[in-house]
Amino acid sequence: MKQRSIITALAAAGLLLSACQRQAETMLEVTGHLFVFNYRVASATYLLTLKKTASIPDGSTIVAEFENPQGGAPLVLNQKVFPMDDKISLQSENLHCVAKDRLYSVTVKLVDKDGKVLQELKAQFKSDLDQTVLPSKPLVLGAGYEKNPEVFKPDGTTDFSNTDKCPA
Repeated sequence: MKQRSIITALAAAGLLLSACQRQAETMLEVTGHLFVFNYRVASATYLLTLKKTASIPDGSTIVAEFENPQGGAPLVLNQKVFPMDDKISLQSENLHCVAKDRLYSVTVKLVDKDGKVLQELKAQFKSDLDQTVLPSKPLVLGAGYEKNPEVFKPDGTTDFSNTDKCPA
């Protein structure tokens, strides 16, 4: 009888621990991911949206590591999580060499103020456009959206050429 109660207590403790772990694993969920191509300023970025599904400890941050389409080290973004945020948007720095129909990975870690990883998420991005659709230089400059003289030449010609050097 005593052995049975010990087994029951251990099973209950195991269930409680697994329930806590499951709750911790779902503090955030991915609600969207896409590439943003802005032809006006000749930029492409990753945009990842997350939804908060549970309370997140104060002082927590999100560390996102986006695959670099040019190759090399991932592009890292550190962003503080605020208690009033129910939805979180993560946007990478400008990208170069995004290829159509290729999968790109991102790893997102929710980290508490002491550096402990609370949750890890993974997602993949796929573009239906190749970055060569963008000009290599912004079409407009400044707050007034003045035409960029490097693209729109004084003689009336235009230079939209894309000069990114991308790996094959």
